[in-house]
Amino acid sequence: MAMGAIKLCRYLLPLHHSFQYCFVHSVSSLEFLQETVKDAVTAKSYQKIPDLLLSFGKAFQNPNPFSFLSTYPQILRTQIIDEILQSFISVRPRCRSQIAFACLLSYTLESPNPLPLSLAILQRTLRSGCVPVPQTRLLLSSKWLDHRRQSQSVAEILLEMQSIGYSPDSGTCNYLISSLCAVDQLMEAVKVLKAMGGAGCVPDLESYNSVISAMCRVRRTTEAVDMIKQMVVKVGLAPRQGTLVKVASALRANREVWRAVEVIELLEKEGYAVGFESYELVVKGCLECGEYILAGKVVIRMTERGFIPYISVRQKVVERLAGVGEWKLACAVRQRFADLKS
Repeated sequence: MAMGAIKLCRYLLPLHHSFQYCFVHSVSSLEFLQETVKDAVTAKSYQKIPDLLLSFGKAFQNPNPFSFLSTYPQILRTQIIDEILQSFISVRPRCRSQIAFACLLSYTLESPNPLPLSLAILQRTLRSGCVPVPQTRLLLSSKWLDHRRQSQSVAEILLEMQSIGYSPDSGTCNYLISSLCAVDQLMEAVKVLKAMGGAGCVPDLESYNSVISAMCRVRRTTEAVDMIKQMVVKVGLAPRQGTLVKVASALRANREVWRAVEVIELLEKEGYAVGFESYELVVKGCLECGEYILAGKVVIRMTERGFIPYISVRQKVVERLAGVGEWKLACAVRQRFADLKS
């Protein structure tokens, strides 16, 4: 027994020394990286930073290589980060700056006063074609809501970007909106969308798509339809077909087929096309709700646009119409199918 313990100790001792060496080596490497980044900042050799970070991969993110900036006064810290962002504009290929942007964004979001500087970094990240790391959405939403609890309006927070030489844009706001939707802060996302105009940027398709999609996920169909009406009638934007499919699916799930038909009529009245999938969902919804006459009328509307329902749906529409004595409409539907050689 004693001999076994001695052998185990002899086996574990080299492992202990090896682990200790790796840990010390890792810590010393991180410290070296921070010092190297700090030297680049001091020398204003900002364009060297992306390659320095790339050489260390992803293992350096804790501690953050920009954490030394916390020792600087806030005004100087903001100035340095702004200079770094401006220097990255000319970096090619742009993906070289991905890790540097991620570290800067993470550092500022975890600092005591993250806004508006984090929004400026986010803006430069998106404009460079880089994608923020997934955890950015949670951090950004959390910090945004903290600021909103201080009784600041959406427009006020966004316009604070101007104090450091930046202006809010649709891309930045859209990322914020989708982040809020991702953490179930739908109403706050709607407030951001509605306040964008007051902050000098106009909501676009992406803005509306994020909000409407989130509304459909939780079946808030009344708000989703109102948002569709707003973007189509007031703003003049054509909703994406994917967005319309989500609205049609949510209305079908809520058994609100009449409202779904109203949405189709509104869109076509305003000159916007409705795709096959949306029509098919509405017809199926009508059949499920026992609205057979409405289903027949929607099918005729489909065929007028060159769409033919799948064969199982076609058969059900004709059978249900005949079953309730609507022979004339059933024959009209069958004739439309025949005319389209179906």
